Formats: sequence, C-alpha cells, structure tokens
Amino acid sequence: MWDYRYLLRIDFRMIPIIIALLFMSLLVVSSFSVENTLEGLDDSFFTPVIKQQLRGFGLALAVFILFAGLDYNKLREWTWFLYIVFIILLIGLFFTDSVQRVHRWYRLPFLNMSFQPSEYAKLVVVIALSWFLERRGSKATTWSTAFFASLIAGIPFILILKQPDLGTALILFPITLVMFYFGGIRPSVIKAMSWVGASSLVFVAVIFLGIVSHEEIRPYATLFLKDYQFERLNPHTHHQEAAATAIALGGLTGNGWRTSEFTGGGWLPTPYTDSVFPAFGEIFGFFGLLLLLLLFYTLIYLGFQVTAVASNQFGRLLSAGISAYLAMHVLVNIGMMSGFLPITGVPLVLLTYGGSSLVSTMTALGILQSIYSRRYIF
Repeated sequence: MWDYRYLLRIDFRMIPIIIALLFMSLLVVSSFSVENTLEGLDDSFFTPVIKQQLRGFGLALAVFILFAGLDYNKLREWTWFLYIVFIILLIGLFFTDSVQRVHRWYRLPFLNMSFQPSEYAKLVVVIALSWFLERRGSKATTWSTAFFASLIAGIPFILILKQPDLGTALILFPITLVMFYFGGIRPSVIKAMSWVGASSLVFVAVIFLGIVSHEEIRPYATLFLKDYQFERLNPHTHHQEAAATAIALGGLTGNGWRTSEFTGGGWLPTPYTDSVFPAFGEIFGFFGLLLLLLLFYTLIYLGFQVTAVASNQFGRLLSAGISAYLAMHVLVNIGMMSGFLPITGVPLVLLTYGGSSLVSTMTALGILQSIYSRRYIF
C-alpha cells in the first residue's frame, strides 16, 4: 500500500519547481501582510499570516509524501466513498453560516483553519471519472457512458455553482472535457462540449476586448443571466483595473520587495489571495512574471509527461485530469488578473495564500508522483 522506497523513484525534476513556487508565495504573502503594532511597524519576515501559511505548508508536505508513497491504484477502492463524502460536505455547506454571503467554508477551530470542500471536490471528480472511464473500457463511446460520466461531474458542478462559486465550478468543465478526450468518450460529445466552451470564451472576449461594450450587451445577456452575474462580466471594475495597474507599475524589473506603493498602499484587493499574480508582478516586474510562467509551464508539462508513461489506463486518466486541473487554475487566474476573464476567485496554485488550495494541490502532485514512480509496473 504505502512504500517509502517509491519516494526514491519520483520525478525529482518537479521538486525544485514546487519549492521555488512555494518560496515565491511566502515572499508575496510576507510583503503584503506587514502589521502595525503598538511598538510600531512589524517588519519581520515571519508575520502572523506567514506563520499560518507555514503551518499549511507543513500539512501539505505531509500529504504530498503520503500520496507519493501510496500506490495510486488503491484510490480505486476509495473512489465512491470519497465521492459520496464530498457530495455530503458540499450539501452540508448550505446549513452553515455564510461568510461574505457565500457558503464555501467549514471552520475548523481546533486547527485554527478553514476547510473548503470545493477545492478537494475537483480532485475527487478527477478520481471518480478516472475510475468510471477505465471501467467502461470499450464501452466508452456509448451514450450511457457519456450520460453517467456527465452526471459524475455535473452533481458537484451544480452544488459548487449554488454556493455560489462560479470560478471553481467552471474549472470542472475543462477538466471534464480533457478527461472525456483521454477516456475515449464519443467524439460528438467532445465536439459539443468544445463548442459550448468556445462560445462562452468568445462571448466573454467580445466584452473584455472592448469589441462590444458591457452596457450594449446587457439587454441580451440578462435574458439568461441575473444582474449580479452579469456584473461579473464588467471589465472596468475596480479590481480589474487595479490588477492591470499593479502589473503595469512593476515595469521590467519590479519595484522591489515591500517597496510597492500601489499594492502596499491597499489599492489592489486581496493581494496575496486572488490577486497574487499582479501583486507578484508589481514586486518583481515583467521578468519575474516570465520566470513564474516558465515554472508553471514546466510543472504542467512534466504532469502531462506522466500521462505518457503511466502503466495503465487509470493512471493515464488520473494524471491527465490532474495536469488539466493545474493548467486550468493557472490559465484562469492569470486570465482574470490580466483583464481577459471576469474575476471569479480562482486561486493560483501553490502561490495563493490558503490551506485548502495548497493541500489539495499538493495532494494532486503527490498522486502524480505515485503514478510516475510506478510507471514500469504492469
């Protein structure tokens, strides 16, 4: 089941990338979590928020080692237990007190942390679809397979959408599309899903690129969107413009750590959570962002390499889904903060402050390592 010897066979190329991204996260969090105390400005690197993040790092590292040494094939046995548990947790959120008018978190007072089931539900959907599509085998092209696979992804999608958490729900759509492709779902279904995705992107693009103004399209869009949902498509919100300003002010080389006046002055909302990308850009500039993008590209590329060398169909589907999970978080978060997509609260994996995102991402990376270390076992 769990064997430490497989830790010696993991893809060590991923390790320095993960460490570099986690260190970059600490730099951003520390830069914008400085507090005023009775003694004056606390300029210590280890702010209270950093200490909280380090606790999350410790838990995430333990989870990474656990899943890297665990035989990923054992996940088959836990698939439906995990799926049902997280469906119950997603339903249970609606019976908890709302935080900022949304139902997304369980408070864990004994750990002084919050638990966001939707972050883990995305990974559980990947595991469930991998199990189901492998089981279907040669029947993958049937309509019944497409229906039940859509149901597996659709139930958590609707529950997450109702929280409301549009960003997390929409992340599930491209993940499901990638897994349908690798799982051999009939081409007509994949084409239909691709057209839906492409049409949605075109609709957003014509607004955010200024081809059609936000107000001009309102009478048509509000026929199927509520007013508050349509307002998310406004490309001129304070958050959108503040993110673009922070990136622009970073220039080529950045303003330096703890010397950024715009983000440091509180003009950029949520600088070390949702807005970590523009906050990082103001500190380290265009060249810093290029390095960040290169690290993410390499991590995702190595993830899809695992798909190519996996020893069975379950491993191929699982690694493809996890790689798509990583890629979509990066693309959507950066797209939001660069003014190409509406801001919907999707975290930037390994960089955004928060325990749920960090632990779920490190769990996913640990499973990838488990698949890679067992690539020659048949």
